[in-house]
Amino acid sequence: MTPAARSVQVFGWYIVVLGLTLLVVPNTLLVLFRFEPTVEPWIRVVGTLLLPLAAIYLVAARHEATAIFRVTVWNRCWILVAFTAFWLLEIAKPELILFALVDVAGAAWTWSALRRRADSGVQ
Repeated sequence: MTPAARSVQVFGWYIVVLGLTLLVVPNTLLVLFRFEPTVEPWIRVVGTLLLPLAAIYLVAARHEATAIFRVTVWNRCWILVAFTAFWLLEIAKPELILFALVDVAGAAWTWSALRRRADSGVQ
């Protein structure tokens, strides 16, 4: 497995854990990040949506889907932009940005691995 694939695989497993947590015990995570506990279904909906996304990451990693790796870099950076906007617009607490920082760190890892691969002449 290439370093880029490994980075996407690790991020895929992170999304599995996050998705299952939001689906099964969302308030545990919410309270940990200083959000109010909720009985609304939306947090579980997010967890439900994350699980198929995680599957895409894991399958892409297994099949060395470089085009998908590139898209994930931009998508994960977008999360930081969106979550920062939510905070600036006072839609969400700044703690939400902590989740985006994990995304950006993963994106940086994947981007760096892709750059090293391109620099070595491997397609």
